[in-house]
Order: sequence, then C-alpha cells, then structure tokens
Amino acid sequence: MPRIPHAARALPLLTALAASPLALQAATPAAPATTQASGAAAPATAKTTAPAATAGQASTPTVQIQDAWVRGTTAQQRATGAFMQITSSTGARLVGVSTPVAGVAEVHEMAMHGDVMQMRPVPELPLPKGQPVTLKPGSFHVMLMDLKAPLSPDTPVPLTLTLVDPQGQRQTVTVQAVVRPLGR
Repeated sequence: MPRIPHAARALPLLTALAASPLALQAATPAAPATTQASGAAAPATAKTTAPAATAGQASTPTVQIQDAWVRGTTAQQRATGAFMQITSSTGARLVGVSTPVAGVAEVHEMAMHGDVMQMRPVPELPLPKGQPVTLKPGSFHVMLMDLKAPLSPDTPVPLTLTLVDPQGQRQTVTVQAVVRPLGR
C-alpha cells in the first residue's frame, strides 16, 4: 500500500513551495476575458483579444472550462485545491494561475514515486487540441497556498488562468469556481 506523507510533515513542503520561484503567477499583456463556471453550469468559453485570423493563420484560440470548484477549508487551513475540466479548441498550454484569495496559486501534479505519493509544481500543463484535460484530486490540480481567509461552502472564488496557444499568443480567462464543502 502506498505511503502518503502525514499532513504535519507535508506543511514544510507547502511552505517551501510557496516561496518557490516556480510560482505560476504570470502577468499578461492581453486583456482578460471573463467567464463564469460553477458546479454543473453550462461550460464557460473565453477567447483572446488577438486580431482576427487571416488566410493561412490559425484561428483565435477558444477555451471551455467546466465544473470549476474549490475544496472548502477549515479555520486554520492555509492551502487547498481547485479543480475543473479545460478543453482548448486549438491546443494550448496552461502556464499560470492567480487568485485574490491566495498568496500563491500554482498548477501541481500528484504522482507515485516508488511507494510514496508526491506533489510537485509543474511549469506548464499541455491542453491538447479538442481533448478535455481534467484537473482533479490526486492528479493535476491548482494548488492555492497562503490563503488569506477560510473558504466557506458556496463562496465564489475567482481564478484567472493564463494560457499560451501554439503561436505563442497569451490568453487569460477568469472563472468563478464555487467552494464545495470538505468531504465532497
């Protein structure tokens, strides 16, 4: 059976990651496209503000985000995860995340290394053309660290995702992820 580090031993890891230079809080020159996504609501769609495509150029990338949610926290908890499904119609890379509710937001991966489950930040997450990528517990997810306040159920949490298309164009999309109670 795999060992999972005890929460008390994981806290120094989270603290070290919060100070990591790999923090994925990129500022982008593109104007943000704001969308809403929560629970079982219809998918959100965002487009870049890049100029319209001309003959021979790729079309403006479109991203759909579904079922965006954040795990609720206890009063003393300083970190949590955000989860969603992202589909890019043109292919893209998720290269950054930011939110006003946390000091640090990073894309993380949980994976088995030997018999130990480990979590680590990833500099970018590929979003293959037309293929849904699911950020979920125990896999890829958005780690929210240095929380500024506890997150109560049904509270909306704005998450701004920064994506880069195959031509290098940056796109930002803001999603309202709803806080779900612990244990759900």
